[in-house]
Amino acid sequence: MSDILDVVIVGGGAGGMSAGVYCARGKMSTVILEASAKTGGQAAKTNELENYPGIDQATGPDIMGAFRKHCERFGVEFQRGTVSGIKVEDNGFIKQVTTKEGEVLRARTVIVATGAQPRILGIKGEREFTSKGVSYCATCDADFFEELDIVVVGSGNTAVEESVFLTKFVNSIKMIVLHDEGVLDADRTAQEQAFANDKIDFVWNSTVEEICGEELVNGVKVKNLKTGEISEIECDGVFMFVGTVPNTDFLEGTVELAKGGYIKVDDQMATNVPGVFGAGDVNDKFLRQVVTAAADGAIAAVAAERYMQEEENWQERVLEAEGDVAVMFWNPLDKDGIALMPELEAFCKEKELPLVTVDTYKSQNISGRYNVEDIPTVVRFSKGQEVKRVVRPTAEELQQLA
Repeated sequence: MSDILDVVIVGGGAGGMSAGVYCARGKMSTVILEASAKTGGQAAKTNELENYPGIDQATGPDIMGAFRKHCERFGVEFQRGTVSGIKVEDNGFIKQVTTKEGEVLRARTVIVATGAQPRILGIKGEREFTSKGVSYCATCDADFFEELDIVVVGSGNTAVEESVFLTKFVNSIKMIVLHDEGVLDADRTAQEQAFANDKIDFVWNSTVEEICGEELVNGVKVKNLKTGEISEIECDGVFMFVGTVPNTDFLEGTVELAKGGYIKVDDQMATNVPGVFGAGDVNDKFLRQVVTAAADGAIAAVAAERYMQEEENWQERVLEAEGDVAVMFWNPLDKDGIALMPELEAFCKEKELPLVTVDTYKSQNISGRYNVEDIPTVVRFSKGQEVKRVVRPTAEELQQLA
């Protein structure tokens, strides 16, 4: 494989592997860096995945396994590693992806698909009893609580759906819900399944104040938000489903982040750093589901390929050109640009000046880098540096380029 990869995808969840399929199928040399021993991200820890179009019944691990096989069929290379930082080299094109293990991968583009992890509420006893009765993954730990009584914290889709799944194993579930009676954050179908399940009871208007136990969890203290009363519930385990936080610590100071630490991206999944893209749950977005992560990955991959082609063309034909080059920033739908084109081509032929055209709609990175605000704009470069610029040039102004 070349010393410089076409793309490094950070994260092997639904977004990362979807990007991997599109990148590799587009003949881009592709490496997926995954910190965990298993690929699949959050989806691989979800037992029932019923809302992925076209697949009626399948587990999260099944679907993520199919994603990986698809990647491997097109030649995606998977590597184990935890990314510690991303740096753009001095030429502004090549990126360095550094891992905590000390490895440095160089790539023309990077797609960040590191996803999110369960939110830690910081309840007294939460950290102390993690893996000792406190769990964040029903698929991982359900069988440890067979025929036992548990508490579930949360009322969103994940909390309700995983509670229904847990009833196949446990004796009973008490869901601690901070809303008024009958109000859950989950969608209607999930709510109906939970309300109809005899093993699930609800503790309304309440929050967990403390998780209690000795060596293992044996109960929780619950506060009623309306009365302030503290009560105790005996249980053998606590499952926490209260949202997620993005895995973006390594991006601080490099890529612009939104409130909460999620990545700010545009409609092409591009970040504020040219050639660095985001995909999946790590993005600042409305809906975080497997299907939206897969869509993000596909968009990011196609955008990365287009960016790479544009940059390579720009580097080769303009920045690394031995002689002078004329560059016309234009749009094929702009009448002034269309009218200028034959005149400019004749001028460049006469002066033996190579001509490069840049569509400002398709190549927004390049036109933005050179602050092209009006079209058509013609710029003369010499040894990669701008030496003369004319905007909407007349025939006389065009001669000034010489």
